[in-house]
Amino acid sequence: MSHKIVIPLGPHHPLQEEPAFFELSVEGEKVTDIDITVGYVHRGIEKLSESKHFDQVPFLVERICGICSSSHPYAFVLAVEDMLGGEKNIVPERALYIRTIIEELQRIHSHLLWLGLAGHFLGYDTLWMWAWRYREPVLDCFEMITGNRQNYAIFKVGGVRHNIRDEDIPIIKKTIGDLTKVVDMFCGAITDDPVIKARLKGVGVLTKQEAIEWCVVGPTARASGINIDVRRDDPYGIYDQINWNVIVKEEGSVFAKIQVRILELYESINIICQCLEKMPEGEINTEIKDIPIGEGIGRIEAPRGECLHYVRSDGTNRPIRHKIRAPSYMNVPSNKTTVVGETICDAAIILAAVDPCYSCTDRTIVLDRITDKKVLNGWDLIELSRKKTKELRRNFKSILK
Repeated sequence: MSHKIVIPLGPHHPLQEEPAFFELSVEGEKVTDIDITVGYVHRGIEKLSESKHFDQVPFLVERICGICSSSHPYAFVLAVEDMLGGEKNIVPERALYIRTIIEELQRIHSHLLWLGLAGHFLGYDTLWMWAWRYREPVLDCFEMITGNRQNYAIFKVGGVRHNIRDEDIPIIKKTIGDLTKVVDMFCGAITDDPVIKARLKGVGVLTKQEAIEWCVVGPTARASGINIDVRRDDPYGIYDQINWNVIVKEEGSVFAKIQVRILELYESINIICQCLEKMPEGEINTEIKDIPIGEGIGRIEAPRGECLHYVRSDGTNRPIRHKIRAPSYMNVPSNKTTVVGETICDAAIILAAVDPCYSCTDRTIVLDRITDKKVLNGWDLIELSRKKTKELRRNFKSILK
């Protein structure tokens, strides 16, 4: 007879590198329940934003996540431009094309990074090395356009800070063209591999109804048959002026999530190629002198799903409220459904299948585990931090003595 035991996964774990705590209740090899704790990472981005000028905030929010670092500044500037009459009425057309190109290069870079990590989680380290090797030319394109390989510092209210030079276009085209063959290789190496199919098909299934109930977004939702994509449903950039498809699968398994992301690589390549062919000449920025009193919302389709920024202005040069909802905050809780009933060995890849970013789940709420009531507020945490720092200093001084 099996006995119920609890297995901790995180917050520091060799496979789940980012800090989150998954407490697995198991009977034998089967997971019977899971308790999820996030919020180990808190940098107070929303509060810090209130002390920055509107022109400084994009530099701040792009550091929320290093993988999708253009998603947050893009959503922020869209929210501010919403107060000014909308992106299309303010931003020059060439800048709209550049914004779209940057977003799709980022999607390629993010999906390849996740694909490599998924291979690593499965013990398929050859896939890991392949994916990260072919991701490098994409980062080279970022460096060529913006001077940075990770935080691009390109978005600003009214346009973009960096242009794409004529001599850069053939290099980007070649990089993207070569990438098509690479994606073909991945399709063969993954979607036609009988071992991968046996390992991932039917594993960690999130049904369409469950996906709706958990309000998941992005590839996690599309792999469960939910046909949503902010790029099509609430267009920004020039997504409504080019031809592309929303990739949807019905199975909801880990394998379906891999399929969605691989097929989205083809769509991103297609979008970038169209942008490079149609991109007009002209200015890349409109000077914005004042931000009016009001509030605005910016929504974009980040690689992990819908990223939403809410901004309120009192007419000064700083936001008085900035609310951020990143896609991982919506997707991670769905593991309450997908992990339960599966085996312990499958838990790690199921948790990773939503492409979680725990620095995006930036929250400070501390709950009493017995009463579920908030016992600490923001100021309490600051005082607690100061107290801990003083204790560390005292201990350090005593050691030196």
